[in-house]
Amino acid sequence: MLKKKLVYLDNAATSFPKPGQVYRKMDYCMRNVGANPGRSGHRMAIKADEMIYETRETIKKFFNMPGSENIVFTSNATMALNFGLKGVLQKGDEVVTSSIEHNSVFRPLMQLKKKEGVRVTFVPCSKDGFLDPDDVKKAVTGKTKLIIVNHASNVTGTITPVREIGKIAKKSGVIFFIDAAQTAGNVPIDVQEDYIDMLACSGHKSLLGPQGTGILYVGPGLKLNTIIEGGTGSSSESEKQPELLPDKLESGTLNTAGIAGLGAGVDFILDTGLNEIIGKKYLLIKKLLDNLKNLEKIKIYGPGDPKKIVPIVSFNINSIDPSEVGCLLDERFGIMTRVGLHCSPLAHKTIGSFPRGTVRVSIGFFNTEEDVDYLIKSIKNILKIKT
Repeated sequence: MLKKKLVYLDNAATSFPKPGQVYRKMDYCMRNVGANPGRSGHRMAIKADEMIYETRETIKKFFNMPGSENIVFTSNATMALNFGLKGVLQKGDEVVTSSIEHNSVFRPLMQLKKKEGVRVTFVPCSKDGFLDPDDVKKAVTGKTKLIIVNHASNVTGTITPVREIGKIAKKSGVIFFIDAAQTAGNVPIDVQEDYIDMLACSGHKSLLGPQGTGILYVGPGLKLNTIIEGGTGSSSESEKQPELLPDKLESGTLNTAGIAGLGAGVDFILDTGLNEIIGKKYLLIKKLLDNLKNLEKIKIYGPGDPKKIVPIVSFNINSIDPSEVGCLLDERFGIMTRVGLHCSPLAHKTIGSFPRGTVRVSIGFFNTEEDVDYLIKSIKNILKIKT
């Protein structure tokens, strides 16, 4: 039996650990800047507002967004996706999406279909989770208002060619919305070059920020209906919600410490270099795939090519339920993965792993070759024990 270690390989759910500067920035904010941003006029409130603004500017730079006012802070990617979908789609609209979408897209669309009569077209992906832009083009009609796609599957890691789809949307006069929960911090994203009108992502995954943070980018000229109304610190004399972004979509007190931590996480990526981060993860995921492919009774889902995926690998040991594999990895070997359907039943139906799901391994920047070696040895031990 291997000597038990503690290895975290669930970074697609939440990255861990965070860079030291994230912890320090949040600690400083909580201890020294405890006031509400954008409300009072005293020095602590002004400092809180400055920290929020600094993070907006950092995110603007990271994604090449045209203005920091186009950035709306949310609690997570799910909230951002709901704000975007329900803010744009109205009764009778048509939307095109894919067969690998997360429930954060699928469920709001089903609610809009039921309550507002929104028509939803699901474009089938391949067994590897690949979405062909030509198939998206064929699905767009003269009545299509929105295309929303997962930039990378949280099950297979398969990267969607968003720039090609963005061109299709632009040419067709359709709003293009991407779910970048798994790609922000893993893949270069340029909202202007990629023709992206709206982008949603979490702050706590590969952007290396804390939980309770998310981003919705709303492109220039887009008008969204509000889901939540309330205090914004601006236009307080009016009974109506302000029209100005980001205030229109940011009712209530913001998570100042969390947003400051998110800014520190993105600063870490910028300072380290996104290409260096991508390169390290690529080598680790390649090592994992190369080793898994040499093991009998292992089925790998997705392309199996580290150049076509974010650092996510889903697999099954043919004769063992994935929940049992995950339990063994955790309890016997101290390896933390995620098992089951990953809130993405559509993706699992597409790749043929529904209803039992898969074991998902997701690599982070702070993982090492030793972590991957230990995982492979642990899987070999499970194969000996259970097969």
